[in-house]
Amino acid sequence: MTLAVTSPAPGEQQRLNDPALYINRELSLLAFQRRVLEEAADPNNPLLERVKFLSIFGSNLDEFFMVRVAGLTQKAEANSQDIGVDGRTPSQQLEAIRQEVTRLLCDAYELLINQLLPALEAQGIRFRDYYSLTPEEKGRLESYFLRTVFPVLTPLAFDPGRPFPHISNLSLNIAVVVKGADDREHFARVKVPDSLAQIVRVSDAAGPESSFLWLEDLVMANLQYLFPGLKIVEAHPFHVTRDAEVAIREVESDDLLETIEEAVWQRRFRDVVRLQVNSSMPPQILEILVSNLELGQNEIYRVDGPLDLSRLRHLAGVDRADLKDRPFVPYMPASLHPTAEEDIFTIIRQGDVLMHHPFESFQPVVEFLRKAAVDPDVLAIKMTLYRVGRNSPIVEALLDAVEHGKQVAVLVELKARFDEESNIEWARALEREGVHVVYGLVGLKVHSKVALVVRREGDVMRRYVHLATGNYNTVTARLYTDLGILTCNDQIGADVTDLFNYLTGYSAKNDYKKLCVAPVTLRTRLEKLIQREIDHQNRGERGHMILKMNALEDPQMIRLLYRASQAGVQLDLLVRGICCLRPGLAGVSENIRVTSILGRFLEHSRVYYFRNGGNSEIYLGSADFMPRNLNRRVEVLFPVEGDRQIRRLKEQILATYLSDNLKARHMHGDGTYTRVVPEDGQHEISAQAWFLSHHNGG
Repeated sequence: MTLAVTSPAPGEQQRLNDPALYINRELSLLAFQRRVLEEAADPNNPLLERVKFLSIFGSNLDEFFMVRVAGLTQKAEANSQDIGVDGRTPSQQLEAIRQEVTRLLCDAYELLINQLLPALEAQGIRFRDYYSLTPEEKGRLESYFLRTVFPVLTPLAFDPGRPFPHISNLSLNIAVVVKGADDREHFARVKVPDSLAQIVRVSDAAGPESSFLWLEDLVMANLQYLFPGLKIVEAHPFHVTRDAEVAIREVESDDLLETIEEAVWQRRFRDVVRLQVNSSMPPQILEILVSNLELGQNEIYRVDGPLDLSRLRHLAGVDRADLKDRPFVPYMPASLHPTAEEDIFTIIRQGDVLMHHPFESFQPVVEFLRKAAVDPDVLAIKMTLYRVGRNSPIVEALLDAVEHGKQVAVLVELKARFDEESNIEWARALEREGVHVVYGLVGLKVHSKVALVVRREGDVMRRYVHLATGNYNTVTARLYTDLGILTCNDQIGADVTDLFNYLTGYSAKNDYKKLCVAPVTLRTRLEKLIQREIDHQNRGERGHMILKMNALEDPQMIRLLYRASQAGVQLDLLVRGICCLRPGLAGVSENIRVTSILGRFLEHSRVYYFRNGGNSEIYLGSADFMPRNLNRRVEVLFPVEGDRQIRRLKEQILATYLSDNLKARHMHGDGTYTRVVPEDGQHEISAQAWFLSHHNGG
């Protein structure tokens, strides 16, 4: 059946272009950080999990400044006329961001100081002030300082003979003022080493009670060892965030690997976009930092409490299981338990296998590749690797495959932001062992999650495929919610073969039998699927879509969703993070409901359900509704076709998400979110908790 997309009338098109119909991307992302902060404030979460959410909030803000604020700052300084979808200029966006970040930080530190730290202390976990320690405790910490910390420290002076030292990105530093015998004051900088534990245990004694000291407090209390014979006048910590948005000039590059390495090196010298200091830092010290880091007043953030909230993650090592989420063991679906006569390939031939991580184990994917590596009938393995992590069993399986004489080809995406160095290391290791390594396509980031195994079975060459919404990373497979399938469907196998030919060679192929591939067919296919729901609705049938994604930003797709709502189509949007669409607007989006779910695991799966007049179609994959995913990345959406799998996705997984009344928030037309509260007598449902307790593998 051919699907046609109809164009709206000119007047309607103009109305749907109105900036008032759209939420600013950056403010929507900050609204997501607000929801993360809510999880830190939620007393229903275990105490150390609340602390974890506050550390995630801090880490997310770091990345927000490194990438989003840095990019807007570049545009503002260049007087760019790149207007946001909501009509704001870069400068206007920066001002709105500063106001919201200031509110967020105020709330975050109020939460830490007035709620979390007292709650921790009530549980025997205390942060101490150095000067409140007993002489014995001070002596023990002084010994630790001299033995472990002091050898790593390097004081750097700043005076007419020595330039202002380089301050590395995300580094925590101490601005020190010392006075010599000449009674003149001098400035120096001491970097707090990030290679050491940032939270120092005061006592080594085992027991339920634990006292800790921030590493910078220990350093500041022992500065006399770094500046002997001088008087320590004062010392104040500061935290620096630099621009990490480095453009890669691929077209001019002869060697993409070397170009990426150079770009990663250059990143550490980019402009500072944020300086965090304590409110107690005096103006004269702040002026030294501001003038030498070339900052404006709007790039300074004063806080009352420990700098760099992301370091709270180190409390995860505290041995208090009673203050953490209950551990879980991912479930192994019965369909993936082979008998003595079966192996993973036999199981896949019996029917597609749908896996829901982390509730169901990622180990079958690892075993699929391990088995392929040593199976004498397997001839070739091809994969895309985006964020693979360190000590990867996936890479070990690929290296094992080379040793067993398989042809192995791997697309390693070097431009995976903040994983570039890890991916460069893997790329070099794979190349050394004889793997055919490809570094992606010029101008495109390869974000698809695909593995292909070619196996000789008698006179037949059969292709086994793994397709997923998440990365081949065994660590995040326990932290993110994702979906994947194992299949030997002939048409999908043929499409995946064509996809790898596109990635590793030269191909102008612009059609696929089953897969939707960006930037070739994905946008057009999605538009046709949405238009089909509009057509069903216009014919008097019920149009319905459930679209689960990480972010909804693309203006063209938003306009089409608005048109679907205007036609009467029901839209349930499960959008974890950024959502630039405004739901519930009269005459535009009153048939759209937007829900965001935050919980123990990061919602990462993308699921696209279309009712299709009762003949449901569901696609899974790696793409969100963002311009970068649809236009500038190699993405793959794949259909789920088995009746059992479709029912499971629609009636169990999506239905449970839509029933969540504990961890869900509903979005309003003004961009704010309200947490869903169970009605009187209503059964309480947390989708993620439900999945943990119901092992219904497919």
